[in-house]
Parts: sequence; C-alpha cells; structure tokens
Amino acid sequence: MIERYLKNELSRRRWRAFKSQRRSVFAAVIFVLAFVFSATAEMWSNSKPLVLHYAGETYFPVFQRVHPSVFHQDSAAITDYRALSLGESDWDLWPLNEWDPYEINNALSSYPAPPSLSNWLGTDNQGRDVFARILYGMRYGVAYAFATWALTCFIGVVLGGAMGFFGGALDLIGQRVEEVISSVPTLFILIILVSIFKPSLLMLVLISALFGWIGFSVYVRAEFLKNRKKDFVEVARAMGASNKRLIFKHILPNSLVPLITLSPFVIASYITGLASLDYLGLGLPPPTPSWGELLDQAQQYVTIAWWLAVYPASALFVSLILLSLVGDGMRVAFDPRRS
Repeated sequence: MIERYLKNELSRRRWRAFKSQRRSVFAAVIFVLAFVFSATAEMWSNSKPLVLHYAGETYFPVFQRVHPSVFHQDSAAITDYRALSLGESDWDLWPLNEWDPYEINNALSSYPAPPSLSNWLGTDNQGRDVFARILYGMRYGVAYAFATWALTCFIGVVLGGAMGFFGGALDLIGQRVEEVISSVPTLFILIILVSIFKPSLLMLVLISALFGWIGFSVYVRAEFLKNRKKDFVEVARAMGASNKRLIFKHILPNSLVPLITLSPFVIASYITGLASLDYLGLGLPPPTPSWGELLDQAQQYVTIAWWLAVYPASALFVSLILLSLVGDGMRVAFDPRRS
C-alpha cells in the first residue's frame, strides 16, 4: 500500500529493501504499537472507569470531569470512583490496570511493595504503581527524543547546508562557531539552567537541540560540498536554475541519506539521554513519570526492590534494541550499492 504513494522508482526500491529486512519491519511495528499504547495510556491504566452508568446517566470519567456532588460525595474535592456504591442498574467499565501514575496505594503497609495482583510490577518508594509509571513514562521519553531530533535535524540541515553550499566566509565563521559550541561543557550548562529555571519538557528539548545540531550539520555540510559540484547540479545551474531550486530540488534530496540512516540511532540516544538526566535529577520535574527516576529509586533500594531496576531497565533496553534494528533496516534500504 505504501508503494502506491511513493513518487519514484528509487523510493519504491528502498521501501522494498527495507521490507526485506524482516527483523527491522517487526521492530518498527512493535515500537509503533508500544508508543501508541503509551500515548493512549489513559485507556489502559487509570484510576477512573472508562464508562460509568450511574443513576440513569452515562459518564466517561477518563474524558470528562464530573463533580463529586453528582455521586453524593459532597465533602470530597475529587471524585473517588473506587468508593462509589453502585445500584442494581448501575455499572462501570475499568481499564486493564486500575492505577494512574500518581496515585498511591494506601492499602499497602510499606513501600516499595513487590509485584502483586493489585500492582502487577510492584510499587515505587511512594506507593505508586510501577507499571503505570513505565507506561506513561514512555510517552515523555519518545516525545522528547523525537522533538529533539526534529529540531536538531532542522537546525543542522539549515546551517550545514548553508555552509556547504555558499562556502567562503560563511563556512569559515560557521566552522569556528561549531568548534566553540563543541567545547562548551553541556552538562554544566544544563545544571546551571535547571537551577535557574523550572525544568520542563520544552526547556530540555531546546537545551538539547542547542548543543545537538552540530553532528547533523557536519554530515549535511559534507554532502553539500560533495553534491554541489556534481554534473546534474552544474547542468541545472547552466540552465539558469536559481540557488533556491538548486538547493531544494537537486542538492538537498541527495544529501539527506546519511541523516535518514543515522536518525533511529540518534533518537535512541536521546531516549537514553532523558533517562540519564532524570536519573541525575536534572530532567523532568517530579512527580512526572520517568524511567530514569525509577532507576534512581532502584539505586536507593538495590537490595530490597529488584523490580525498580529490572522493569524500567528492560523497557529502556527493549526500546533501544527496537530502534537499533529499525536503523539497520534503513541503512540497508538506503545503501547506494543496493539502490
């Protein structure tokens, strides 16, 4: 089906080459399904029923806020759906896991608690469900990775392409700027900014992109320097093509292959990067669900709470393996010897 929408034969050959790598296709499907599962986590893990039929009315608590007075909980600020007394004609439909990532299991005597029928993967040091925090944490990790990759790729393509195409003083100054930024201790700058401003996903993306575009810029600059002297570019220039047409029609499409094949590995590194920042306490503000934050707790309870290390580390490991397999498939698909 995808081949029908691909514009040229080269793209179709690359798609067929990628499909021939069954491991890569399987890894891509699993990763996409896992992310969709995380992006719709409220449907699978929540402390509210998906559908509630009460006193002749139907409510969707996951998607709407219902005042506690509707359920005769006048003294409560937030509706406690677990405490509802359902009549004969009342019914409710709960998600598979009846915990959200912020809710504390007050029925437990101590935290962290091991895996049980109530909390499938156990609880953390505050009694919150580990499965829910891993599930919700994936959306933040993947969102950060893809947003940072997109921004760094855009900056790297623009600046690297400009330096490679125009050369001269622009290239000389740009190279010096890259050397200066490369020498800046990124971790120290991040610590300073986090101490000054309240950390957020957007701020982490901007800071990471500020120091992460150089790798993409180097690849794009090299490709532009190589392709701008190719025969097809010289012919287009001789026919009167403008710089804009030369860049976007001829040079840029032929300069993106290294970026495309490198992207899955870069995205994987950004997922690891956010987990590392959260582990060090420099990432997303608590109580945001995070794999790195769970691993930080695992270090504190290394002898008594093995589940805090095994399950988040397994989620991180599997995600990186899947992205690496996708990257291998894209590398084969874009191999010029096969195309």
